[in-house]
Amino acid sequence: MKKFETNAIRTQAEQTENREHSVPVYLTSSFTFHDAEQMRAMFADEQEGNIYSRFTNPNTTEFVDKMCLLEGAEAGYATASGMAAIFASFMGLLKSGDHIVASSSIFGSTHTVITKFLPKWGIEHTYADVNKPETWEALIQKNTKMIFVETPSNPGLDLIDLQWLGNLANKHNVILNVDNCFATPFIQRPIEFGAHLVTHSGTKYLDGQGRVMGGIVVGKKELIKEIYTFCRSTGPALSPFNAWTLSKSLETLSIRMERHSQNALKLAGLLENHPEVLRVRYPFLLSHPQFEIAKKQMSMGGGIVSFEIKGGIASGRKFLDTLQMCSLTANLGDTRTIATHPASTTHAKLTEEERLAVGITPGLVRISVGLENIIDIVADIEQALNKFKV
Repeated sequence: MKKFETNAIRTQAEQTENREHSVPVYLTSSFTFHDAEQMRAMFADEQEGNIYSRFTNPNTTEFVDKMCLLEGAEAGYATASGMAAIFASFMGLLKSGDHIVASSSIFGSTHTVITKFLPKWGIEHTYADVNKPETWEALIQKNTKMIFVETPSNPGLDLIDLQWLGNLANKHNVILNVDNCFATPFIQRPIEFGAHLVTHSGTKYLDGQGRVMGGIVVGKKELIKEIYTFCRSTGPALSPFNAWTLSKSLETLSIRMERHSQNALKLAGLLENHPEVLRVRYPFLLSHPQFEIAKKQMSMGGGIVSFEIKGGIASGRKFLDTLQMCSLTANLGDTRTIATHPASTTHAKLTEEERLAVGITPGLVRISVGLENIIDIVADIEQALNKFKV
């Protein structure tokens, strides 16, 4: 069996008669057929092949095949964004009357889908406290169809024991759906711990350079078949160019994640000792309350560091305004270091009570630690912290 890096580089679409070394971009909306019988057979799913780029395309197929290898999944479907992948994983498998148990520590847009849109179709939900795993089993009802979690979570970096959760899901015959965006398959492979589905925002670390939108859901073949059927009709397809870009980006995922993790661990360690910082969250810090879980299921800590500044929301926003090098932008997982203030941006639609319940305090700052030299990253963050005293 080939290693991760080799699969990420050498998994390619079939070479054409032009013998290209780099796979071309298939910018076509549709594909032709040799004859009427082949056309009939493909539409009847009796023969594999490309029909229409909303269904399949050589570029999206390559990206999906590569991600399935990297995650250890049986099948997958690529979408136009990470949220499209999450939504498809819900709507392809859930129906009116079903119930979902979700970790309360999730991305703001996922929270909106679960609380505002799923109820429109009669799909109920219950939030589970990531810090009270002993309470989870009692939340599973007779109509519970799925457990959905992020680990590490956005932005509080809460961790969930995937092996324990996989056993719980199998015990109750429910689908375990894991958002693996922060860790990527290089750091964490949820399927090995019992997950049935894994979702990603390809816009983040899979691309890694802030260029394209994309998403993907991979997992068990029978589940992906239902998700594919939903997506084929509703159309949240990934474009061929974006699929080509994401597949190329996976070739450098391992070395990028190593550097992101190295820089993030150094930054987190320094921030722990800064007088203006109340607390720091990073999975591979000994002070992280779920450090042992991180060491069990993650090979390194990833590129996100969260920390709370003294002085609350005013200090959090002032810190962003004082940065000189780090970017202020609505993304993460870029080569460039990015700073955000979740309480006023990504999680602003949550109530203050909801934010506090998942550890999003007014002064919380999330840093997506980039690939610049760590000396320059630290210098910019320290100068911003040192310019104001509370």
